[in-house]
Amino acid sequence: MFSIDFNDLGQVAMTGRLDAAQAATAQAFLDQVSGECILNLAELEYMSSAGLGVLLKTHKRLMSGSSGLKLVNVNSHINDIFRYSGFDKLFDISLLQK
Repeated sequence: MFSIDFNDLGQVAMTGRLDAAQAATAQAFLDQVSGECILNLAELEYMSSAGLGVLLKTHKRLMSGSSGLKLVNVNSHINDIFRYSGFDKLFDISLLQK
């Protein structure tokens, strides 16, 4: 199951699994976001290459307006995906504190 919405802090919170089946839903939501976007990934369990594509497309669009994505509360498994793909060099990432 996947969900995406704004949390009480005004961050975009993703939960569940962001894979090819959910990429269009995530992209449609993120396409409506402008300005600085903070993604809270504390409850995200899995991300596929399709999910990485969603984040990259959104980041590039927001960077054209001098903002971009900031990823917070990233767990170690999701952080490994960013490191293996080289995306850790693209995004401002804050790890989940235990």
